[in-house]
Formats: sequence, C-alpha cells, structure tokens
Amino acid sequence: MTDWRHDLHRFPELGRQEVRTSAKIAGILTKLGMEVRTGLAGTGVVGTLRGRDGAGAIGLRAEIDALPIEEQAAVSFRSRTPGVFHACGHDGHMAILLGAATALARAPDFKGTVHFIFQPAEEALNGAEEMIAAGLFEKFPCDEIYALHNAPTLGVGVVAVRTGAILAACDDFTIFVRGRGAHAALPHLGADPIVAAAQLVTNLQTVVSRSLDPTESGVVTIGMIFGGTSPNVIPESVVLRGTARAGGSAARETIGRRIREICAGVAAAQDLSIEFKIDMGCPATINAEAPTEALARAARAAGAQVITEMPTLMGSEDFATMLQARPGCYFLLGQGGEMIHHPAYAFDDSILPLGAAIFVNIVRDRLGV
Repeated sequence: MTDWRHDLHRFPELGRQEVRTSAKIAGILTKLGMEVRTGLAGTGVVGTLRGRDGAGAIGLRAEIDALPIEEQAAVSFRSRTPGVFHACGHDGHMAILLGAATALARAPDFKGTVHFIFQPAEEALNGAEEMIAAGLFEKFPCDEIYALHNAPTLGVGVVAVRTGAILAACDDFTIFVRGRGAHAALPHLGADPIVAAAQLVTNLQTVVSRSLDPTESGVVTIGMIFGGTSPNVIPESVVLRGTARAGGSAARETIGRRIREICAGVAAAQDLSIEFKIDMGCPATINAEAPTEALARAARAAGAQVITEMPTLMGSEDFATMLQARPGCYFLLGQGGEMIHHPAYAFDDSILPLGAAIFVNIVRDRLGV
C-alpha cells in the first residue's frame, strides 16, 4: 500500500484529468482478477469482486483527484507535477481501498459482491453526481456504500463517525449590488453600493446567530468583494461572493431564505437594487443508522478507538450525493499532522493498514461470511 501511495503521490492529476491515475488503479484491479470498468464519468474506475453466493452488494469509494497546490515537503516521492499535489490525501485513500481490494481478492470469503469505486473530481464537489448520472448504481448495484477521509484533527488510530449529518451542505452564492455612481464629493447624487455591501457583510452575520435554532449548525462566509476603480468615485456596482453551509435541509433552507430577505431589506433601505443568486452545491453528508453502527463495529474490530459523539463538521463532501442515492456511512480516520489543503500537508502512511482493515471488516459484517 505504501508503494502505491507514493507512486500516486509522485504523479498527481487534477479533477477530470486523472488519466494516469485511472490506468494505474485499473491495472492493479485487473491483476487481482476483478471485472474492471474504466471511463465512467470520464476517468472513473470501478472494480467488481464477487464472493460466495449471495445477493447483497456493497460499494466502497475513494477519490482520485489532486489539488492545484505546490507541495512544500522535501520527501523522496515529492510531486513531480509543478503546482499540483495530493494535499487532501486522496493518494492515501486510493491506497487504502486498493489494500482492501487486495485482501478481499485473496480471501473472498464473503457473500455477495463488492464494488470498488474510484471517483474523479471530488474537489469540484460534483464528481460523485457525474458518476451517478453515468449510471453508477444501475451498472453496479449497491445496497450500501461507504467512504472515509483522513483527519489531521484526530490522532492516529482514532475513527470518528456519527449517525445523521457528519458533514454540512455547501452552497455558493453571489450578490450583485447595483447603485448609481457619483463623485465622492457628491454622494447625495448617487446610491452607494459600497455602503450597501458593507451593511450586507455585517447583517449576514446574524443569519446563523439569530435565525437558526441554536441546536442547528451553519456558517455564512463572504470570501470575495469586488467594487470600485478609484478612491474618489462612488462606483456603479459591487459584487460579493460567499458560501453558505448547513448541517441539515431545514437549516439550509433557512439560511438561503434569510440571505434573500436581508438583500431585499438593504436594497430598500439604500435605494438601490440587489440581486441574490445561489448555486445549490453539495447536500449534507447524511449517515444512515444501521451502516453507521456497523462501521463502528468494523473499526473497533480493526483496533481503532471509535468516537461516535461528535458535532456536524462544516466541511463538505460530494459523497453526500451518493448517500442520497444509497444508504451508507462516511467516516473520519485520524492521522494528526498539518491540515488538509495546506502546502505542508503530509499523509501518514501508518494509517494505511487500519483503513484497509476497516473496509474489509465492513464488507464481512454487512455481507456475511
């Protein structure tokens, strides 16, 4: 597994460009004697392993794309692609799933079928949706589906999982503030979109603190503001862009509605127009009860310390789309170290055997032996 991980790390590829990565995965699965399908949603790969007689089917998924980040680490297997690096640990996730595939192929003592799903373009938060649209679950029927992510916030040997929302929904939004330009010395002749934008940034901070039930989770962030070309000119317009995250569908609806209402209120107060557009992205990642309980058993059997009392985390993951289509479980595998998406991030190879063992255990738990 370590050799696979280091090879995949040396040659990272961005989403929808994972040509070498897909070929590497397909080659390993083929050598294991699996039925292998390539080209699903572009660069997706699915390997199918059949055990003893049984009608059940489990899907195990790993992401295969890298990030447009320059790696800082001076390791011997450092990325050879300038400006691209597996800064989220997807190389480790692939190696874990390949390790589980190897163990199960060598001892196919389970009933039913396992589909090993290698998904492109997770970082774009739509690769899972594209695989589903390409017929993933029609071509590879799954009763349940499972995935993991390494977690620098947890120690090595720790697994965190919960029933319900483990990760938040994430929606991108854009706010167009359109006023009337004027000379900075004559503001009364214009309608200042910068003042309105400032009010929006401040007022939007009350969406979570005053509009959500305190037991619900949410975050509203303005990350980009564009406006103005000169310090002595009131501009015609300002554009704000941000993200809205929510731990459930009710909170997600409330946040979107309140942003829209605040925009309308500021527009009326400042005598200008404000347009709010939201791009509905990933839903919340919702774990089903029975698969989550089974995952906790599988992790304990592999020797992990399992945490089940945890809040919904505000990160997002497009595996949520697969969990809308099939029941299953997404869990976090602790590794410590630098945070993901950081130039100094480094996947901890010591967690590879534990991750693979958990996947093997969940197959045997859910399909039977």
